[in-house]
Amino acid sequence: MADMRVVIAGAGGRMGRTLIAAVAASKDLKLVGAIEAEGAAVIGRDAGELAGLGPNGIKVTTDAARLLQQADGLIEFTIPAATLAFAELTAAAGIVHIIGTTGHSAEEEKVIAKAASRAKIVQAGNFSLGVNLLVALTKRVARTLNDDYDIEIVEMHHNRKIDAPSGTALMLGRAAAAGRGVDLAQHAVRGRDGVTGARNAGNIGFASLRGGTVVGEHSVIFAGPAERVELTHRAEDRMIFARGALHAALWARDQKPGLYSMADVLQVEDL
Repeated sequence: MADMRVVIAGAGGRMGRTLIAAVAASKDLKLVGAIEAEGAAVIGRDAGELAGLGPNGIKVTTDAARLLQQADGLIEFTIPAATLAFAELTAAAGIVHIIGTTGHSAEEEKVIAKAASRAKIVQAGNFSLGVNLLVALTKRVARTLNDDYDIEIVEMHHNRKIDAPSGTALMLGRAAAAGRGVDLAQHAVRGRDGVTGARNAGNIGFASLRGGTVVGEHSVIFAGPAERVELTHRAEDRMIFARGALHAALWARDQKPGLYSMADVLQVEDL
C-alpha cells in the first residue's frame, strides 16, 4: 500500500515538531504539509528544519484547505477553535483526522461528532499505549473497590499547558465513573479551597499541577481504610504521543467515517 500522506497542524509547537520528526522516521507515512495559525513566526520556515532534521522542502503555511485536498489525513495538537475549523475541512474531504487537542466544550464536542459522519476521526486525551492501559485499569479497579475507597486524580504538566484538568485526567475520571456506574459530571470535584467540609462519599477529585517542563504525569489514587492503591503513568518524551498518533492515523485509514478513540485503535478492553 502507498505511503499515507499526512499534514501536521500546529507545526511550530513542541508536539508539532515532534510529529514531523516521527513522520520522517516512519516507513508508512509521508509528510505533505505543515500548518500554523495566521501570524505565527514560523510561517514560511522549512518544516524539517523546525523539527531539527534538516530541510525537507515543505514550507509551513496557513493554507489548510489546499493541503488537505492532497492528503489522506491530518494530525493536530492545537487549540479547540482550530480543531473545529479543521474538522469542517476533513469532513469535506472525507479523510482521517487525528485530534490530540484537549479542552473542548460540550458544544464543541457535538461539532466534532457531526464531522465524524464524513471524516474518520480518532480523538483522544492521550495517545500513549501506557496511558490507555491505565484507563482500562482505572475502570476495573473502580468497579472492584466500593465507595469506602475515595478516588483522587492528580496530574502535572509543563507551565505552558493552557487547560486543566488535562484531557488525560478527564479520561481517567470518566473511566473511574464508568467503573462505579455514576455520572462524572455529578461527582467530579475540582480545585478545593477554603473550608470545604468533609469529603462526600462517591466524589471523584481532581488536582492539577503546572510547572517547569514536565511532559505529563498522572496518578489515580484509591484511598481506603488504612490502605491506598495508586496507579501512575509518567511520560518522559513527547515521542510516545507522536508514535501513538501515527499508529492511530494508519489504523483509521482503513475504517469507515466515524468517531473513534484510542481504545478502538488499540482494542483495549477492560482488564
